[in-house]
Amino acid sequence: MVPKSAQTTNPSWFTPKRLLGIFCVINLINYVDRGAIASNGVNGSLATCTDSGVCTSGTGIQGDFNLNNFQDGVLSSAFLVGLLIASPIFASLAKSHNPFRLIGVGLSVWTIAIAGCGSSFDFWSIAICRMLVGVGEASFISLAAPFIDDNAPAAQKTAWLATFYMCIPAGTALGYVYGGLVGSQFNWRVAFWGEAIFMLPFPILGFLIKPLQLKGFAPMESKQALTSNEANASENGGMSKYFVYYLGNLCSIFC
Repeated sequence: MVPKSAQTTNPSWFTPKRLLGIFCVINLINYVDRGAIASNGVNGSLATCTDSGVCTSGTGIQGDFNLNNFQDGVLSSAFLVGLLIASPIFASLAKSHNPFRLIGVGLSVWTIAIAGCGSSFDFWSIAICRMLVGVGEASFISLAAPFIDDNAPAAQKTAWLATFYMCIPAGTALGYVYGGLVGSQFNWRVAFWGEAIFMLPFPILGFLIKPLQLKGFAPMESKQALTSNEANASENGGMSKYFVYYLGNLCSIFC
């Protein structure tokens, strides 16, 4: 257990409801991206020609990069590579770094990677950027839910977590609409750049606002005052919560 004197109090600006609202918006943007890359406006189609010789030009990512079906499928799932590699790394870093700051780092990587998707020039450049999107997402999907669990009123924990996870289908559905509209009216690259702009304020917020401390993770300065057994118990409690939510999110992704 972490002594009360060693726990970091919530900054006045970060009320529990604000925390829930911010995390819901971030989660929504995450899944808007999932829907957008699969939408007709962003994913597009290959150039086709009829038997009579009438040809139509390709659209979206498929048309611009002349992707085959395998390459097109890789782009939709490439984020999993970064997600699976980066999640254990963020789990280890959470022992020695404030998890709230790690979310800020992850969202920064996500924003840069999404902007890179919009600036990509061939299959491999966009595939690498999609992998980096998974790296950026790794910290958020595992750490956001424990923060909500810590800060939600005891009688409303289930409702708050349900609200957070409801952003998954809502964001995906909105992503199809967003990608279709922006891709058809402007360009598929604009859709990615728009996502990066929408997300940009949140990594900045993660670095500028005084960080919250996830329960079960003692601040570095307080660890010196704890015995080794107390420190281990604190870390084990925090890591257990981290991995429970991490495994739950992985199940929802693969299903």
